[in-house]
Amino acid sequence: MSEEPNNSTILFGIGNVGRQDDALGWIFLEYIQNENLKGLDIEYRYQLQIEDAELISKYNNVIFIDACKENIDNGFFVKPCKARENHNFSTHALDPETVIYLTQKLYHHKPKAFIIGIQGYRWDLEMGVSKQAYTNYLKAINYFIENQNDIANLDKKTNL
Repeated sequence: MSEEPNNSTILFGIGNVGRQDDALGWIFLEYIQNENLKGLDIEYRYQLQIEDAELISKYNNVIFIDACKENIDNGFFVKPCKARENHNFSTHALDPETVIYLTQKLYHHKPKAFIIGIQGYRWDLEMGVSKQAYTNYLKAINYFIENQNDIANLDKKTNL
């Protein structure tokens, strides 16, 4: 059994800096790290794995930040991450909803969880994000900074 949650928040930046806009989750975390914001722990991931469920069980809040290919009106979204059992998972990569499901099933812990998706445009094997994606990242990071003191209601702050 895991220890009691410490009431902090963990942020998972998912991506790959060597694939252009796929780096958006990581550059989001770099900003958080450079600002040394209190009460926020960060984890960089190429992909989520089963072991992340144990780590998440130690936190009351978890936020997954990832680039996405879908068209998003504002360039980013914030949505609740609801637990979902996925029978097709492998030991190599899981979606955030499945990791939350595993946290609940294995560790009997239900953290408040969100996904911040930032629209990307380019995915080639190359360093650096596109200008459009960087603009979306700035919108997302500014939104997060403005609302970080009320993480439990992160998805309810504006019409995204």
